[in-house]
Amino acid sequence: MKWPQAITIEEARREQEQLRRKVLLSPVRQEPRFVAGADAAFSNDRVFAVACLFSFPELTLIERRTAVRKLRFPYVPGFLAFREGPAIAAALLSLLHTPDLILVDGQGIAHPRRFGIASYIGVVLDIPAIGCAKSRLIGDYEEPENQKGSWSPLYLEGQTIGAVLRTRANVRPLFISPGHRTDVKSAIRLALSCVGNYRIPEPIRCADMHSKIMKER
Repeated sequence: MKWPQAITIEEARREQEQLRRKVLLSPVRQEPRFVAGADAAFSNDRVFAVACLFSFPELTLIERRTAVRKLRFPYVPGFLAFREGPAIAAALLSLLHTPDLILVDGQGIAHPRRFGIASYIGVVLDIPAIGCAKSRLIGDYEEPENQKGSWSPLYLEGQTIGAVLRTRANVRPLFISPGHRTDVKSAIRLALSCVGNYRIPEPIRCADMHSKIMKER
């Protein structure tokens, strides 16, 4: 699928409304062999995207690919996919091994139109994807208990749209939501399985670190 080329906020909103119909929410039945993490950093006019591919469950780095694109969309909450999505998709597509699962620094269905950047990436590439965000965009929740693996549901209008997951004791939780071809329980389990010694899952932490290095060069 070609990446949507929205120029205005209204065009972006229409793209989200149309493409969210393609989101599939279902348990992940087969364990992944390769998990990719994706993230991006920005300068004034460019997007620096990185995709880091890890073996699973060993969490050994297999390869790292990058993409740089001209910045064509402003920062508007809820429309992150149009700002950094094309560069992230390009980095993922350049991997020599196709990931079985993608972890994205951002939201999946925990989004005002139920279609955050993790849903975009998953639908456009047709690969299971999970949103692992550092902060809440929408929804209500109760704070999870203070131990690794504790979680509480993220609710919106009576529906569970994600989970608030404690990946380490004594650190702020992450906001996990399915993006595409996953469900909430699968997203919690797989995101937690990708956590090493830090709060952020290792594939995303790798992508975040290297995107910042690219930006500073």
